[in-house]
Amino acid sequence: MAERIHKSILNAKVNLVFYFLSLFFAFFSRKIFLDCLGVDFIGLTGTLGNILGYLNLAELGISASVGYFLFKPLQSNNREEIQEILSVLGFLYRKIGIIILFAGISVSLFFPLIFSKAGLSFYIIYFSFYSFLGSALIGYFINFRQILLSADQKNYLVAIYYQSANLCKIALQIFLAYTYKNLFVWVFVEFLFGIIGCIILNWKINKEYPWLNVNINNGKALLKKYPNITGKTRQIFIHKIKDFLLIKSDELFIFIFVSLKMVALYGNYLIIFSKLISLFNSITNSIGASVGNLVAEGHRPHIINVFWQITALHHFVAATLCYSLYNFTEPFIYHWLGSSYIMDHNILILLVIFIYITNSRNSVDNFNYAYGLYADVWSAWAELTINISITIICGLKWGIIGILLGKITSLLLIVVIWKPCYLYHSGFKEPIFNYWKSVTRNYIVSLIAIIIPTCLTRLLPIDPYQNIGTWVLYALSGMAIYFVISIPSYCICVKGTKDCLHRFIHK
Repeated sequence: MAERIHKSILNAKVNLVFYFLSLFFAFFSRKIFLDCLGVDFIGLTGTLGNILGYLNLAELGISASVGYFLFKPLQSNNREEIQEILSVLGFLYRKIGIIILFAGISVSLFFPLIFSKAGLSFYIIYFSFYSFLGSALIGYFINFRQILLSADQKNYLVAIYYQSANLCKIALQIFLAYTYKNLFVWVFVEFLFGIIGCIILNWKINKEYPWLNVNINNGKALLKKYPNITGKTRQIFIHKIKDFLLIKSDELFIFIFVSLKMVALYGNYLIIFSKLISLFNSITNSIGASVGNLVAEGHRPHIINVFWQITALHHFVAATLCYSLYNFTEPFIYHWLGSSYIMDHNILILLVIFIYITNSRNSVDNFNYAYGLYADVWSAWAELTINISITIICGLKWGIIGILLGKITSLLLIVVIWKPCYLYHSGFKEPIFNYWKSVTRNYIVSLIAIIIPTCLTRLLPIDPYQNIGTWVLYALSGMAIYFVISIPSYCICVKGTKDCLHRFIHK
């Protein structure tokens, strides 16, 4: 257990370092790219990324399934089984890479119809798409072994090597965009560093696991030895499609229902949200593989105790995110890009609700994954149907607000209500009442921790719109108010908070 905690904290520390490095580059580069390359081009890259995401649906489920099957052999140090499972993964990824290649070529034939009003040359549209597609395919054919680092709680290695290459890429793109303002050069650098990142990471994998010998040609035969991988992949595949539509398809729906310009405006919000979420995920995501290792040990009372510690952490993180984003996003955008980039305030409110649900749910998701609980495929279809139906109906009428309403409604019905029931029934094998009895306090305390500090923050004699200095002072003062109220509230009322704090303080 000590080693498991040590790896989790090491992952968290490394992720935090690279978070702050990438944070500066992300906001600085966004401003440069918008000014030098144009809003339409930035909107294009977001839209092409989402199209490529649809093509990647063929992969969904395989990496998660293989990661689940790696937990036990890693715990017992069964190197032969690890090599066989990765050989199966390599075989499947090679097949999927070929499918994605031909699917990408087919989709690109319709670009004259899809981007008829984009206002950009089709040369840059096609060059960008095939460069992004090439980077993705390199990952399928070369970089599939990265999953071993994740399952073995060594994501810090991914951060050190891959993220270092990514920061160098952004720095070079900033320089070239500012100097030449050439779209083709920007895209070429994106593709080039995709190759460099894969090469560096694979070099490190070979150094970390010198005994690792993956034979993709044996993957087809070995697949018969591990038939459960196929069955589990089918289940996870459906759930991942649903997750993709809920999380990854925003910009594509906005392009369809609103405009390419609104894709870029919405993307500005997503950058702020994603960077702040990444700050906290640098800590919380480092425990994902630890949960799989914990469940593999099979000591149920300890498993449930850790579940409530992680649940308390995720709800506190979700509340902190929501308070910060709601109070500080709009004045930040005002200083960063200008008042014309601030969208309807109702969009911000719905985004905050969505962020709370998606981040507070992570503890249940982590344990469902660790137990391999994906047989409830009906719930994925139900969530998918609810989401798409409401998105189409409300999106046509209210645009981005309607899209967010579809996402939130489906999450409430399936993720908030059903998923914990499934975990308690099939994983913990305990009455679901035990869950609701405790988690209700989490929701109440989170709501209080957001509303009261927000009201007090609005009373501060500081104008966050005056200049960036007053915004910083306003944000720091607001966060001080928030922590003074929220931390004692969680420690007193929320189950698992004290144990969680004790674990972090003493490690």
